[in-house]
Amino acid sequence: MQAGAAGAVTIGDGNLNVSGFGTLAAAKSNTEDARFTRANQREGTAGTSTIGLDSNLGLQATYTFSDKLSATTQILSRKSTGDSFTTELAWAFVKYKLNDEVSFRAGRIVVPAFLISDYQNVGYANTMMRPPVEMYGQMFIENADGVDVNWQRAFGDTNVTAQAFVGIARGKSYVSSDHSSPRYQAPVGGFAVSAEHGPVTLRFAHAQGKLKATDVKPINSLTATLASVGFGQLADDITIADYKRVAFTSVGLMADWNNIVVQSEFGMRRAKDPVYLADSNAWYTMVGYRFGKVLPYFAHAKYDGKGSTVAVPAQLARIPTLNAGVKNLLAPGSQSSNLVGVRWDFASSAALKVQVDRVKPGAKNGFLSDVTPAGVGKKVTVVAAGVDFVF
Repeated sequence: MQAGAAGAVTIGDGNLNVSGFGTLAAAKSNTEDARFTRANQREGTAGTSTIGLDSNLGLQATYTFSDKLSATTQILSRKSTGDSFTTELAWAFVKYKLNDEVSFRAGRIVVPAFLISDYQNVGYANTMMRPPVEMYGQMFIENADGVDVNWQRAFGDTNVTAQAFVGIARGKSYVSSDHSSPRYQAPVGGFAVSAEHGPVTLRFAHAQGKLKATDVKPINSLTATLASVGFGQLADDITIADYKRVAFTSVGLMADWNNIVVQSEFGMRRAKDPVYLADSNAWYTMVGYRFGKVLPYFAHAKYDGKGSTVAVPAQLARIPTLNAGVKNLLAPGSQSSNLVGVRWDFASSAALKVQVDRVKPGAKNGFLSDVTPAGVGKKVTVVAAGVDFVF
């Protein structure tokens, strides 16, 4: 999907096409004892009203050099790993169309790990206020600098699209335990295949990368301590200061038939090398029914951590405090949530949304952060309202 295509404008000689998208929304949770955020986001809401949870603004420009060659750039302003809004270069690629079926892109491209990866930041293109963090929190890499090839063909009434990519992802990852945002780097590759038949789309995706972050201070401190007391192999297994292979696989379904709207995904993360990151499974299902321009919907999401693949030596039990810290780090987390909302398309390029999330944290507080002792195990309610628009 091309962001903001509904309101795109042509400039100059007709080869430059400019469009945009945005969300202006406010949200508030019912407690100060836990912080609710999006995936890889710092601020979120912890009992305070905020526009930073869901608000963003994007601008996209495409210049067409010929029938075969074009260039696209997209910039995005939002709150992510920092306390303030920042602007990032989300897309920046050159596209060459070999024929009607095959095209190539080179530059900064989307990592197609999810059902809605191409437009997960475009609120107007989505029914829900935000992608469920239980699913999208498993894989925070959104783009990579590299190349991809896209192939599409119609088989009768079914349109099939396949994409393969390779590149290097770079960015920041928010660490809630010390409120830091260390940089990561990950050579990454993968593929996605989708089939669209009438109102139904099925999609399968797989991505695998070698993740490295040298400045994750809580992990570095722990591994340094382990190495100093003779557990060097355990320290090497836990660390992410060296490249560690991690894979993510997802399958998704989207349908819009006779006013019934369905969206569902299942995803799993698996470490291919020993690392502190937990293996996990997650899924969500959203169902809605359209009454004219009004679309009420309900969704349930669940994240189930499987724990780390790192083996802890029995000898570490002789140092109880250190053993407890390692076991806690490697233990799985869990979370589920129910949400209800309504979308009203009150204008041709704008929609009003109201959504209420009820989050049930499980082990290790799930995806909630800054949890006080009084907030452990307690459900969190988040109310949000906003306007999505394209231009």
